[in-house]
Amino acid sequence: METGEKRFKVIIAGGGTGGHLFPGIAVGNEFRNRYPGTDILFVTAGKELETRILERAGFRQEGLTVKGIKGKGMLETLMALFKLPLSLFQSLSIIRRVSPDIILGVGGYSSGPLCLAGRLMGIPVVIHEQNSYPGVTNRLLSRIADRVFISFEESRQYFSSGTILLTGNPVRDVFKEGAKPLATEKGTLTIFVTGGSQGAVAVNTLFLDALAVMKDKGILPGVIHHTGHRDYERVQNEYIKRGLEGLITPFIDNIRDAYEQADIFIGRAGAGTIFELAAMGRPSILIPLPGSANNHQESNAMALVRSGGAVMLNQQGADGKMLAEKIMGFNNDRGLLIRMGESCKRQARPGAARDIVDEMCKLIGKNQG
Repeated sequence: METGEKRFKVIIAGGGTGGHLFPGIAVGNEFRNRYPGTDILFVTAGKELETRILERAGFRQEGLTVKGIKGKGMLETLMALFKLPLSLFQSLSIIRRVSPDIILGVGGYSSGPLCLAGRLMGIPVVIHEQNSYPGVTNRLLSRIADRVFISFEESRQYFSSGTILLTGNPVRDVFKEGAKPLATEKGTLTIFVTGGSQGAVAVNTLFLDALAVMKDKGILPGVIHHTGHRDYERVQNEYIKRGLEGLITPFIDNIRDAYEQADIFIGRAGAGTIFELAAMGRPSILIPLPGSANNHQESNAMALVRSGGAVMLNQQGADGKMLAEKIMGFNNDRGLLIRMGESCKRQARPGAARDIVDEMCKLIGKNQG
């Protein structure tokens, strides 16, 4: 791994959710750590969530006038298509001004115009796909990309061109050291539940119902409940109304601590979550987001289920009793939890960001040589 005084200019394009941004942040931090003079600019759709996440991470950003079209009505689709030429013009303008050495697309519709503009201007373009089933933007961009980095081996079949490299999904620096092993043989079970960076009403409600069932049976686990901003007040009121106890928060600044305190995780199955769980070696009950693009969250979850590191609960048809039964089963078999944590840990790829930066530097050298 080379380090030194080199100073690169890198644009990382994409976003829409924390799941898209966090791998880009991990790559950005790897560049910063190895080449401190590197200038990194994130180009996103300019959403409030993106702004908040990138400000906390200490990265500059600019927004494009762009909207997604998947799953939209005809009027919204037409408006989004109408804005595409403007977003491409904005992208060309940004590239002329920044003059990047390379562009990394991390998925999401805002990565499309910037990566296309980069290709038109002769800038090396690479993309990273977080999910086991690639999004439409990355499937299209793979035709013009110099490298396609994938998180799951299952993704390879969906890309027909470009040099495809299995790197895993980069996790933030706080996860690189891993976590202390589970010690759940006795004592109170601690649960970390979250619906992701945007929150998930269905996950929050399922867990509230499950917690009420367990309370009626005299089982009182420790709880760290990340509700998301939109659902915080409702969930907090439900805890009070039902006489439940737990640490309830709309946003978690130090998510590593939440994982480390937990004996089991409950939440969605975004790719970022899967690889964070692997880095921390934490067993999980995964509830894939219904209707996620091409059902990619279920595919992500199944990759961890097959490894023995997780169980999956389909949201459709699930209720609090079903979730409570799964939790109580783990409460009664702590050895199973420990074995699941060990299986999950074996799926970790701690060198993902390093490997991506290595390849990006090779492309920069080749382009400048």
